[in-house]
Amino acid sequence: MHSGNSVLITGASTGIGKACALLLDRLGYQVFAGVRKAQIGQGLEAEASERLTSVILDITRPEQIAGAVETVKEASGANKGLAGLVNNAGIAVAGPIEFLPIADLRRQLEVNVIGQIAVTQAFLPLLRRSHGRIVNISSAINRFALPFLGAYCASKFTMQILTDSLRRELAPWNIHVSIIEPGVIETPIWDKSYAAADAIGAGLPPRAKELYAEFFSTGRGFIEKFRRRAVSPEAVAKTVRRCLETRRPKSRYIVGSGARLPKLIATFVPDRLVDWGVRKVLKF
Repeated sequence: MHSGNSVLITGASTGIGKACALLLDRLGYQVFAGVRKAQIGQGLEAEASERLTSVILDITRPEQIAGAVETVKEASGANKGLAGLVNNAGIAVAGPIEFLPIADLRRQLEVNVIGQIAVTQAFLPLLRRSHGRIVNISSAINRFALPFLGAYCASKFTMQILTDSLRRELAPWNIHVSIIEPGVIETPIWDKSYAAADAIGAGLPPRAKELYAEFFSTGRGFIEKFRRRAVSPEAVAKTVRRCLETRRPKSRYIVGSGARLPKLIATFVPDRLVDWGVRKVLKF
């Protein structure tokens, strides 16, 4: 799989995406790293071999997706195809659903769902040519609805369903589709999420602050405890490698600290008991 095989990774500026790009580059892949800013792309190229090419790619902009396709075709050869697509780009929107701005909800779904599918559709002709593989990065909480993270959880659950459908649709062409469900991973999305939550909180009406201020504080402290157990994004990158190289990759992989617990709770614990536990933790 290594030498000369090309892989596109979205959201490669930091965290999991960057770890994937650098690992696959070291293994000999021709990596196309999707970033949103040229300066970040140049920095990433400086850390890697000459095989790695940064590509300006905001997955919510069709013209940039089309441009990325052309870049990959020109650099790797149109007849060669694409060995792998890693859909990693994503954001996290936080806030109570009662007061969550609809524009923020749309952006959450646009980036974490619509953008992922748009990229996949655009690159499928190249993937089909080489019987390439698709790896979607999801989250361990894709089946566990956390308060104030409903939009984010919904986007991850939606991608799980779409991944399952896509895997079954593409099976006749031997295009494997896997989903990775990371647990607590140390990435910049934590700080970005806090900043976004603070911005949303500042814009909430007085009534929202009156109703939810105490829960915001408790919930943030709870998340901070989990963050202290976070593992390196390289753990996810190694799993991406397995998805690309294993003869018969699994349909889903669970990675990282605390990754299995939300799924077990969602599967085996009654909803009423889960609701009670969440309220006890957040002091509702």
